Amino acid sequence: MNEESLERANAFLAAVAARIQPGELLQITPTQLGRDIGVEEPLAAARAVRALLARKRLEADGGRYRLLDASPIQPGEKEQVPRPRRGKAKSARRGAPRGASTTGRPTYSEVGREAIDRLVELGKEVAALRAGLRTARDEAREAREARDEAERRARTLGEKVRELEGRAEMAEANLRTLLAAAKGAGRDQIGDTEMEAILGVLKGGEGEDGEAAAPGAS
Repeated sequence: MNEESLERANAFLAAVAARIQPGELLQITPTQLGRDIGVEEPLAAARAVRALLARKRLEADGGRYRLLDASPIQPGEKEQVPRPRRGKAKSARRGAPRGASTTGRPTYSEVGREAIDRLVELGKEVAALRAGLRTARDEAREAREARDEAERRARTLGEKVRELEGRAEMAEANLRTLLAAAKGAGRDQIGDTEMEAILGVLKGGEGEDGEAAAPGAS
C-alpha cells in the first residue's frame, strides 16, 4: 500500500470511528462517507474500504460494514485477510498441478481463475458505483424540489409586487383627483372634508370616498 492509499484508508477509518463505536454497523454507504471527507471518486472509496476489510478494521455484514478496530493502519502492515490467490501463484507453490501447462502457456483453468478473480473485484466496484449513483439521484431530486419551491416563492412575491403597484397607482390617481377638485373650487386652503379624503387615500382607503367628498366640498 502506497502512502496516498494509506492516508485515504486511515481517513476513511477515522470518519467511520467518528460515527459509530466498534461492533456497530455503518448506516451510510462508502460513497457517501467518501464525499464527507473529500473523496469524490467512488472507486477510490471502494479501494479504501477494501484495504480496511483486508486489515480487519471493518467487516462486511449484510451489505453494510461493521467497525471492528478503530486503530489506524500502520505503514507496512500486512493484510490479515488474504485476497484470492492467482492461478500463477498456486502453480508456483504446488509445482505443476493437474491441468497446468508445461510449456509456459496459460491453461483454460488458469484463465478461468484469473477471470473469476477479476469479476469478483469488478462486482465490488460496481456495487460501490451503484450506491454512488443512488446517492446522486437522491441529491438531484432534492435539488429539483428546492428549485421548484424557489420558483413558487418567486411567483408569489411577483404577484404581491404587482398588486401593491396597482394599489399605489390607484391611490395616486385618487389623490390627484382630490387635489384637482380642491384647486378647481378656487380655494387656497383645503377643507376638512377634502383633507379627510386625502388621508383616507394615503391610508389605503377606497378611492370612491375621496371622489364623493370632492364635489361636496365644492
